[in-house]
Amino acid sequence: MSIPKVVVTYNIGEEALAILKKHPMELVLWSEDRNAPREWLVENIPGAVGLLCMLTDKPIDGALLDIAGPNLQVVSTVSVGYDHIDFQALSQRNIKLGHTPDVLTEAVADITVMLALMASRNGRIAVEAVEAGKWPSTPWSLFAFCGPQISSPGYTVGFVGFGRIAQATLRRLRSFGIDRFLYNNTGRGSSRESADVDLRQQFNLKELRRVELDELAAECDLIITLTPGGALTHHLVNESFLRKMKKTAILVNPSRGTVVDSNALALALKESWIWAAGLDVVEGEPNVGLDHPLVQQPRAVLLPHIGSATFETRIAMACTAAENLIRALAGEPLLAEVKQ
Repeated sequence: MSIPKVVVTYNIGEEALAILKKHPMELVLWSEDRNAPREWLVENIPGAVGLLCMLTDKPIDGALLDIAGPNLQVVSTVSVGYDHIDFQALSQRNIKLGHTPDVLTEAVADITVMLALMASRNGRIAVEAVEAGKWPSTPWSLFAFCGPQISSPGYTVGFVGFGRIAQATLRRLRSFGIDRFLYNNTGRGSSRESADVDLRQQFNLKELRRVELDELAAECDLIITLTPGGALTHHLVNESFLRKMKKTAILVNPSRGTVVDSNALALALKESWIWAAGLDVVEGEPNVGLDHPLVQQPRAVLLPHIGSATFETRIAMACTAAENLIRALAGEPLLAEVKQ
């Protein structure tokens, strides 16, 4: 009986590798800290029973699955999102898809609050003043570097998407004295009123309710997009949405770059429709150079998709992906599986 082959497209760390090595398999590993070349993947995937991949391995599509052949049983991605994978192509071939949705909740909630603070308090402009040596020649004035205060009375936060990360972010923002939250769950029609009642009571909130996107845009001082990518949410935050926002409002996007129309947001910042934006994700990343319209805007704080970048979280993600793969091959329930 031949030893099953598993292909791993990235250095996933000692802890996750140890999970895989407990089981008899031919482990084909791209061990460098950079993307495995497409040519390498195409060369090594034929005959594999499992593929452990990253968000940057794209596309995992029907053509690649055909190259892999009929032995492939599972694709396990070290990510929450799976936009890089053709889920329908997997389903048609009865290939399971594992992902890592729960383990990065707290880390992404942390970075969401950081982006909100950096954007509202002109963090990029202030840091650049120091790094460019301009601080000594910048005269002090009463309103220099000032921005809106998120802990001010009546401050309202809106969530586009209200899942685990949004609720973890709400817990953190409550410590700033914020007690009014609105949300819109895109594409989800079911009511969660009883859960909202529990949250209102648990955190002593003045308000927590679901609203339409237009009301959320117009009412909120801070809007945070925490919704999946894909066709349903593509450019959900567009020119029309941005024009409805307050001039002092902040937009934060730590979820998917495709949710926000970058050109519309750059225009909104340039023409002062809104105050600032904090982004951990940008459509088309990592191809975001100095000439990118958002990089050109001083009140856009951009990070290179580091929301889950803590040692603890990344190790947990890799271990979850490894465990998903092993469980699929053993015919056991995955820790986290994408299903129809």
